[in-house]
Amino acid sequence: MDIGTRIAQLREQRGWTQEQTSHLLGISRAALSHYEKNRREPDTETLTKFADLFKVSIDYLVGRTNRQEVVLDSDVRDFVQDADQVELSEDDILEKFALSLDGMKLSQEEAKRFIAFIRAERSLR
Repeated sequence: MDIGTRIAQLREQRGWTQEQTSHLLGISRAALSHYEKNRREPDTETLTKFADLFKVSIDYLVGRTNRQEVVLDSDVRDFVQDADQVELSEDDILEKFALSLDGMKLSQEEAKRFIAFIRAERSLR
C-alpha cells in the first residue's frame, strides 16, 4: 500500500474531511489531496506531522511495516523531542536508558568508566 492510500485510509477511519485534516496539519486541502492521490510525496516535516496526527509510525506511512503503532515508548519519545542537551553523568539518565556498545548493554559501572575516560581524554588536550 502506498503513502497516499494509507493517509486517506487513516483520515477516513477517523471520519475527518480533507478540509478538517489539512487544517489540523497546517497544510492546504489541495496539498492533502495531492498526497492522498500520490501526485506528490510529503517532505520529512509533513510526514512527521501525519504520523503525529494519526498516532502511527512513519514506517507505517511509507509502507515499511503494517504495524500502525509507534514503536518508541513515551519516555524515549519525550527524551528525543525535548533534549537539547543531555548530561550523561546524571544517575537518573544512566538508570532510565540502557546504553549499549556492540550490541551489549553497558552496566552502570561501565557507563561511569566511559564517562570518566572521556573526561580524562579531554583534560589531556
